Amino acid sequence: MINNKCVLVIFSSLLSDTAMAALQALAILLFALLSFEATTTTSTSHHHHHHHKHGLKSLHFDLFQHETINKTGYIIVNGVTGPAVGQTTTPFGTLFAFEDPLTETANRSSKLVGIAEGTSITSGLDGLRTISIAKITLRLKNHKGSISIVGGTHNIKPSDHPVVGGTGDFLFVQGYVTSSPVDLEGITVVYKIEFHLYWPPYAAQASLS
Repeated sequence: MINNKCVLVIFSSLLSDTAMAALQALAILLFALLSFEATTTTSTSHHHHHHHKHGLKSLHFDLFQHETINKTGYIIVNGVTGPAVGQTTTPFGTLFAFEDPLTETANRSSKLVGIAEGTSITSGLDGLRTISIAKITLRLKNHKGSISIVGGTHNIKPSDHPVVGGTGDFLFVQGYVTSSPVDLEGITVVYKIEFHLYWPPYAAQASLS
């Protein structure tokens, strides 16, 4: 018969070998996971660094739009219901066209650097909301051309308008324009126009071709 002590030694030896094999397998798996994570992190960091170094060209600036009823803006078709025509309201369904100057400051006599021309239709029964499309022609120091925007406008609250295209130095441009009321009293209303413009990488490649 085999001695119990001998059996215990053999069992312990087998257990130790099994445990060692399991620890080795666990170590290999852990090393593989850490290597994969390090590779992923390095790749992601490189991507971010590349994006930061060769990222989107952007341009951010503010201008001021001056709109005067029956001078730079006209009602083409009268609306059918809702509030009467005022500085901030038009009846539902009103079709409006405009060609407004854009200046560097809220003062109308400041330098003229652009023109906003387009049309809008009153889409809110409260007379305060419109659907607008516009072409904004800009003559800045280092950029000349136009951008096109479209979207909903609230006459007395800030409104964001997506940029859908551009020409000249603004070819392929993306981003958005925010319109915010500054002065709604008097014959001429003034809006602050904030530009947030971005050029995708292929815009630079196209300009070189």
